[in-house]
This record gives sequence, structure tokens and C-alpha cells, in this order.
Amino acid sequence: MPAPTRHRLAPLLLLLIVLSLIPALLLAGSRIRFEAAQKTVSIVMDYSALTAQANVNGLAPLDLLARYRRLGVNGVSVYEDTIVTLENRAVIYRRPGTKMLALYPGQGVNSQLTYTRDLDGSNVLKGLVRRYSIPTRSQVIGSEHWTVWPTDPSFLPAGPNSALIGALKAQGYVVVYRPYDNLSVKTPGSDWPDVPFLAFNDDKIIGARDPVLLQQIRERLGNRVPAVITGSLQEGLDRLVAGNKAIRLFSIGSDELALLTPEEAATQFVLAASDRSHKLLYVRPFSTIRETEKLLTGIQRGLDKAGFHIGVAVASAYEPSNLLRWSCILGPVSALFLICLSYPLTRLGLTVAVVAFLGVFILNGGQPFPSFALLAAISFPALGLVMRRSRLTDWFVATGFSLVGAMFVSALGTDRDSMLGLDSFSGTSLTLLAPILLVGLSFVPRQDVRKTIYQVYVAPVGFGGFVLTSLVLGIFAFGLFLPNASTSVSATGSKVSQSLYGSTLLPAVSGLVGHISLLVALSNLLPNSLTLLLLLGGVIGQTSILQTFSQFQVPLLIGFKSGFIGLGVSLILGFIVLSIFKLVLRLWNDQGKKTYSGNPEISSPEGFRRP
Repeated sequence: MPAPTRHRLAPLLLLLIVLSLIPALLLAGSRIRFEAAQKTVSIVMDYSALTAQANVNGLAPLDLLARYRRLGVNGVSVYEDTIVTLENRAVIYRRPGTKMLALYPGQGVNSQLTYTRDLDGSNVLKGLVRRYSIPTRSQVIGSEHWTVWPTDPSFLPAGPNSALIGALKAQGYVVVYRPYDNLSVKTPGSDWPDVPFLAFNDDKIIGARDPVLLQQIRERLGNRVPAVITGSLQEGLDRLVAGNKAIRLFSIGSDELALLTPEEAATQFVLAASDRSHKLLYVRPFSTIRETEKLLTGIQRGLDKAGFHIGVAVASAYEPSNLLRWSCILGPVSALFLICLSYPLTRLGLTVAVVAFLGVFILNGGQPFPSFALLAAISFPALGLVMRRSRLTDWFVATGFSLVGAMFVSALGTDRDSMLGLDSFSGTSLTLLAPILLVGLSFVPRQDVRKTIYQVYVAPVGFGGFVLTSLVLGIFAFGLFLPNASTSVSATGSKVSQSLYGSTLLPAVSGLVGHISLLVALSNLLPNSLTLLLLLGGVIGQTSILQTFSQFQVPLLIGFKSGFIGLGVSLILGFIVLSIFKLVLRLWNDQGKKTYSGNPEISSPEGFRRP
């Protein structure tokens, strides 16, 4: 394998990386201080689900809520009323045309229409008719005044339950209002209650596909803060909260909750607050009160242990210093050019540098900070292995450069939107493949590329080499395509995905495989071809470090803990694997000396070492 080129500009470029690291560390400190202050969360109970549980147990919903309040619940989520909910509360009366025709034959009833009327003189329908663009008419049937609808209005949004929301606010609950979207509503958002938070329903917010309506919704938000629901990024939400506040909300869907025990669910909520920066913990009750109480007790204890307290969540936005961020950009640029100047083929290196530089800007629409964050994410995992890869201690050099790159990714990629999970730098898939390519191109020798391709093509491959190469490629593919289980979280995924989310501190299996591969490759125990493949597989371990810090919703200190735990475990397992490998190789060669003493090719340990 060709040795890296030591370019005369290398010391200068390393100095620029060190100098650029200073503002990156300052930004890391400011982010840590900001995250340390975000220790207040609200536990919000779904009122509709609470009501259903209370009815089954013969309790009043507010009484059951008060019972749960003693276990930490300090917020309530209230859905917007619909025609059906008004009917269930005996505010209005709705009857399909077929039943009306049976009750009032010969009085001009149309079986294809729907009929509604007020109950107990509530006079609600008059306001509802004005609320919608649906044409209606009045008709007297059986001495009663009915409102006739051309379509079934059952699920039309009917505005807030002001009495309930007022009662909850008077008792000191944090109220999250959940409005519905319907094209028939003339002025959506005009009657939203005065509550601190909104959580939209469905997969898109109101006005997501209508720029004029979206602007009106922005104006009607007032002081209400929209919630960013984990695992369900709603269309249009990023545009709604642009320049406004937003808050992260974590919930577990009803179907998935049924697959979890209260203890497992409580763990998910605690981790969502501590490891994913969620401030609204949206809780749905279990099927029984006893299980729900166990859930809430587990959440309360877990939050207390993690240093959080339950109160009114505050939507705070992290605003890094742009001056410090601009001061960081020379770091990734210097790393990229240091890689490419270390190539034996200088022209190839410069071509790669230009392509990479232009590529990150194209992928990120010319935005500087996301582009340089992506540049750092693809260059630093490769930098150490391009510069040094001959000894086992070079693992520490490569890992050190990756940790430096993580600081640049954090400094350049962290802002309000990325911490909310709304936006991050584009091209994250390249953070795994591009470093492997950058390292691989450093092995191209200083000669005509066509000659290199020909030499690779005609190189003889024995059966043993083919088997070992296939084994190494299998390990490489395992590390390349295995999901990063330690950083996945979903509000709507399967139980398997939840069990994998046990803790952000657990190292990713793909990272472990990559680090072990790199340690074996740097041990110089294998032929060049296998060492090359293992070395490329080892790049995955370095990229896993950067991927940990690319999860901007994860607090930076948690990322550090996760990274160093993963590195420690990888190093221990790597040396165990390396020791076993050396032992097997020694036993193999010793046995070969005894059995095939007349064959020096097999009896000599050198027959199985790198030539």
C-alpha cells in the first residue's frame, strides 16, 4: 500500500484546524450551558383518553385527573370539539335523513340529507352555520326548527370547549389545544383559546398547502407555541414556526402503548426528556388505573433522578454566535485539503477536493453553516486514516481527528431548527459513504490510473484469499448497513424499535464492528488486500462518532458520554478480538510446523502475515 504524501502545507493546515477548534469549543460550552438550563418538563394527559378511562371506572374525568395530578400530571391535552362531541354532550341533536323520513313522513324530509337542531335552547347551531362554507337551510319539521345539511357534518371542527378549558386553566393545568384541519372552516384559528401550546393533528398542519392561509395562521398564533411531535414531522410546521417559538413533544401511540409495560413506557418518557430534549411528555392512560399510576410514578421518579422537575415548560431557542461559527469554517476546509494533498496523485486529490466542496454546497442549497457542517462530517473521519495507518496506535490518531470533527459538526450544525428536529444539514447519507471513498482513493499509487485499474483486474486470487476476502466483505457490509440502533426513537414505531432505544448511551453495533475492524487492520497481521478492506470497514467506526454528534436533539454532554462509552467498549472488544486472533494464528502456525515441517510455505508463520 502506498504511504501518504507528506505535503509541505500539512503543518499550516493542521495549525488552521487547531485555531478553528477554539471557537468550536467555545460554542460547545455555550450549548452545554443552554442545555443545562432546560430542566423543566410538563406531563400532559390526553383528556379524551382520560375521559374514556374515567367512564369505564364510573368516575368523573376531573376527579380522576386530580388523582393523577398527585403523581405528576400538570397538563391536559384538549382536542377541538366536533359536531359529534357536541352531540355526545347533548348540546345539539343530529339525525340522518333516513330516520327523519321514518319519523316524519310526508313533511318534506329528504333521506339523503342530515338534520340537526339545538337542545335545551343552547342556540349553538346558529354560530356553527356561520362557521362553515357549507350551504345549509332551515326547515320546520314536526313543530321543531331543524338545520338541514347537504352532507353529514359529524366530524366538522366545531371550535374549543371553552368551559372545559377555562376550568382546567383555573385549576392551574398547562393546556395543550389540538385543533383539526378542514377546508370547510372559513377562518381557522380565529377562535383558538388562550392556551400556551398547540399540537396539530394529522400529518399536515392547517394551511400547509395554502401559503395565504398559512400566513393567516402565523398571525393568529399569538403567544401560542406550536409543538413539534417526535416521529411525526407535520407538513408545513417548519414554515409556520420559522422565526417563532416551538417546543418538542414526545408521545407513545395507543397501539404501541398496548405492547409495553408501564415500566418500559416510563423509561421511554424519561429518556425522551433527558436524552432527546423533549419538554412536553404527552401521556395516554393505560387500560387500567393501576397501570397508569405505575406509569406516572415511574416517569416522576425517573425525571427526578435525571435532575428534571415538573412545571410549566418553556420554549427556549438556542441562538449560537454567528461570529464564532464563521470562525470555525477553516477547520473543515483545511481537513479536506489536507486529505487531498496527502494523496499520491496530486491531481486526483485536488479534483476530489473541488467536487466535495461544491457537492456539500449544492446539497444544502448554498447555505454556509449546514454545508460546512456536512464537510466536517465527511472529512474528519477520513483524515486520520489518510495521514497515518501503519501502527496500532494510529487508531488513537484517527479517533482523535474524528472527535475534533465532531466539535466542528456541533458548532456549525447546531441551531434552533436542528435542535427542534425540524431541519439539519442535507446529505447525511454521505457521512457514511464519502469518508470511505476519501480513504480508499488515498491507496491509488502514483502512476497512470489506467495502469492501476489493469493491475487490480489481472491480480491473481487464490481460493483461500477469495474466502477470506468474502468474509471481510461480509463484515464490512454488516457494519455499513446495520441500523444505528442507539440513536433511533419513534413515537409510532414498533416495539422492536422501542426496545432498541433503551438509551442513547448504548454504542451502535455498526460502530463497534468498525472500530474492531480498524484495530485488526492496523495490527499488520493480514495480507495487504484484506488489510485494505478491513481498513475501509474501520472508517465506519470513525463515522459513527460523527453521526452521534449529528443528532442535534441529543444534549451535547449525552453525546460525549455516548461517544466515549462506545469508544471504550470498542477498544476493549477490539483488543479481545485481536488477542484471540493472534492466539489462533500462533496455534495454527505451531501446528503447521509439526505437521508440515517439510513445507516452509505453510510451516512458517510468515506465510500468513502481510508480505
